[in-house]
Amino acid sequence: QVQLVESGGGLVQPGESLRLSCAASGSIKVIYDMGWYRQAPGKQRELVATITSGANTNYIDSVKGRFTISRDNGKNTVVLQMNSLRPEDTAVYYCNAEIQRTYSSSALQYWGQGTQVTVSS
Repeated sequence: QVQLVESGGGLVQPGESLRLSCAASGSIKVIYDMGWYRQAPGKQRELVATITSGANTNYIDSVKGRFTISRDNGKNTVVLQMNSLRPEDTAVYYCNAEIQRTYSSSALQYWGQGTQVTVSS
């Protein structure tokens, strides 16, 4: 079994920062791409940022320069540092990872349970 557990959401004011963490655990052989998605009320889930096992990163335009994604391959964790938060960043944030389990020949997508981020004055 594989689990992704997120932490770090909360309520902040515009311009403040939050740090989201996600830890993968279980029967893991290899973790390929990791990323963060978000879903605001009434909207579709969207990709926020991704990072490959080689630390190549990709961001949606609206968060470039404000958010930073990083990972620790030894600890199977991925972090999203969010600075200069805006009300439009309000959403449930989900961790995602492409993981090959021990004794498996293929990788599957796994999701965390989601963590609420609210930016409001």
